[in-house]
Amino acid sequence: MKISFAEPKLPARGFVVFLMGGDGELSASAKSLDKAIKGAISRAVEARSFVGKKGETLSVFSPEGRENLNILLVGAGLAKDLDTLRAQEIGAIVYKSLSSLGADSATVLAEAPSGAKTRGADLAAALAFGARLRDYSYDKYITYSDAKALLAGPTRLQFMVKGSAAARRQHKELDHIADGVDFARDLVSEPSNVKSPKWMAAQCRKLTKLGVKVEVLGEAQMKKLGMNALLAVGQGSVRESQMVIMRWNGGAKGAKTVSLIGKSVTFDTGGISIKPAGGMEDMIWDMGGAGTVIGAMHAIAARKAKANVIGVVGLVENMPDGNATRPGDIVTSMSGQTIEIINTDAEGRLVLADAMWYTQKRFKPDAMIDFATLTGAIMVALGREYAGLYASDEALSDKIIAAGKTVGEKIWPMPLDEAYDKQINTPRADMKNVGPRWGGSITAAQFLKRFTNDVPWAHMDIAGVAWSEKELPLMAKGASGFAVRAMDQFVRDNYEG
Repeated sequence: MKISFAEPKLPARGFVVFLMGGDGELSASAKSLDKAIKGAISRAVEARSFVGKKGETLSVFSPEGRENLNILLVGAGLAKDLDTLRAQEIGAIVYKSLSSLGADSATVLAEAPSGAKTRGADLAAALAFGARLRDYSYDKYITYSDAKALLAGPTRLQFMVKGSAAARRQHKELDHIADGVDFARDLVSEPSNVKSPKWMAAQCRKLTKLGVKVEVLGEAQMKKLGMNALLAVGQGSVRESQMVIMRWNGGAKGAKTVSLIGKSVTFDTGGISIKPAGGMEDMIWDMGGAGTVIGAMHAIAARKAKANVIGVVGLVENMPDGNATRPGDIVTSMSGQTIEIINTDAEGRLVLADAMWYTQKRFKPDAMIDFATLTGAIMVALGREYAGLYASDEALSDKIIAAGKTVGEKIWPMPLDEAYDKQINTPRADMKNVGPRWGGSITAAQFLKRFTNDVPWAHMDIAGVAWSEKELPLMAKGASGFAVRAMDQFVRDNYEG
């Protein structure tokens, strides 16, 4: 979709969109047009008892005197609640409403109701960003034109606002973030017959066009490094496991560095501890953690962030095979710690254990944050609304949660405790890869903590939020690209100098 900005001017034809606050007051431009068309807008508002509640819409088609013009009123809710995040949601509602009306293009008058927190260029850029995020559908494998048409929305939106140049500048940076979110969503949505570890590595290589340094390790290199935990997960697959290192050096030499580490199981059958058949197709998105990292690296590099960021993703496929890892096997991780594999479906933590150890040993980052669709237990605890966050450093946790709040991504702090850590002890090795039934997301986090040393570390379990079965305020059903925006904001807040 093409988005543009211009100084305010009422169009003579096509769709024009006005915002209305929750008090039912028309904007100045809407009042001017209403007068020109002999009160057609105000009569429609009165007939429908339209007061501008958030998400309400009202259409007025071809009014007398403006037969080539179609009008859409969109409720923005109470003016005092119209901040940046609300404006993004309104932008998404504008896009969705225009789609349902079959509009190919529209002009949006970005006039805030009196008393709104977000106004002018900020409002226009936020509206455009919301529309941009909502303008996503994964139709790559749909061949019927009628089916594709149902997913199509406007191809052009123009936002009219005083100070359009400032809005244009803001949107340029936001558009890069949206590109990162969409890249993550594309990766997560891709079917696993295509999405092999090598295919994922090839997608990472595309970041070199943005200035990211990309390095790929194959199985032979990882075996030399002693990454037996990661390799154990993929040994039942005919597809070779990979590890990709992405480096963005946008900050000063010697400046603080943050490392983002992602789990990527390109398909997860559970291995020998095989999952039930019902719903197994959902496991195409068990690489959602890597999707977050790759999408975040895309956003950070595209907007030329003045920060040093390292992204590391472990890429494997977990399949049952004559060569697959068995429950009861013991492997030696890169750290030298031994792991008794009790359940081969608790595989993501094995991938992350070696990825985190490699990252801290080679790069010595000031902080590590890992992302993984790690446990069903986090969904039992938090449902599908929040990601769970575990951290060894309270200040780091607070900063991540704050970044999430800024962009509207919900992240909830979860506990770490020595009592849970003891639950993964085993007499046969240094640890086992699963604890008892209760607190499964916590014991998984305690497992990961054993591979962090003293590096400030946080683990985000995104199993409940990487994919949505319902429409979200800014997105349709499907892959969400969760935490791409939060990580871009986190880097902006804490690592850009």
